[in-house]
Amino acid sequence: MEEKEYRPLESLFEKGEEFGKTSFELIKLQALDKSTIIASAVVFNIVVILLFSLFFLMATIGAAIWIGGILGQVWYGFFAVAGFYAIIWIVVYFFMHDWIKKIVSNSIIKHVLK
Repeated sequence: MEEKEYRPLESLFEKGEEFGKTSFELIKLQALDKSTIIASAVVFNIVVILLFSLFFLMATIGAAIWIGGILGQVWYGFFAVAGFYAIIWIVVYFFMHDWIKKIVSNSIIKHVLK
């Protein structure tokens, strides 16, 4: 029978190599976990935004027709609703831009660091 020589340096290198491979696998799995969390959050947000947009579009058309009926001409209602949205756009664009940017940035950072 052959006796194996005890070589502590080889054993150390083998364990270091195993540790490196295991660490690399762990990093890959953590990156996969983060990317799936982000992807699922993005898909969920897209679905919610799409459904809300459809609801909002129908509510806007209904409000424009209703206001137009009150004002006497349907197209008056569409102009009134468009003017209302123009005012909202101006307020958001000039006064709430930084606030919205901060909320979106914090949301993205929260999902990445989860």
